[in-house]
Amino acid sequence: MSAENALSLPESAQRVARLLQDLGHEHPVVMLPQSGKTSAEAAQGLGCQVAQIAKSIIFRRRADDAPVLVIASGVNRVDEAKVAGLVGELAKADARFVRDMTGYAIGGVCPIGHIVKPVMLLDQDLFQFDTLWAAAGHPHAVFRLSPQQLAGMTGAPVADVAQRA
Repeated sequence: MSAENALSLPESAQRVARLLQDLGHEHPVVMLPQSGKTSAEAAQGLGCQVAQIAKSIIFRRRADDAPVLVIASGVNRVDEAKVAGLVGELAKADARFVRDMTGYAIGGVCPIGHIVKPVMLLDQDLFQFDTLWAAAGHPHAVFRLSPQQLAGMTGAPVADVAQRA
């Protein structure tokens, strides 16, 4: 992404663009014409499957108030009991907690660049795709990557975190 293009992004998306550039990531931050706050909205704007959206869900670990980030396929509902079994008992994270811990607003939480390094898990279902899209710090900003790149950027373990019928 050129410096000129990066400067046209909202401040939080500029920060993500710089992080991606520092990591040598080849795909730019893309601004959606309408909100990508939900996986369905983002997929519609990108013309991809909802399952290809790598959504970031933040929880609060009850024992120490640590942020817990689950990056899940856009079609999956996170099974809190499965996640708790892996990282400890969970509590809900309100909007203030999310912003204070990540530096991002709900709907734009990026998998990288958090203020406080979260405990992280990656949904195993993301690995069935070649291409994923993740939030880039703003509800309208996303970036393209592979599941392997996501795992490499985050260092997060892969787990079964989805509710199953």
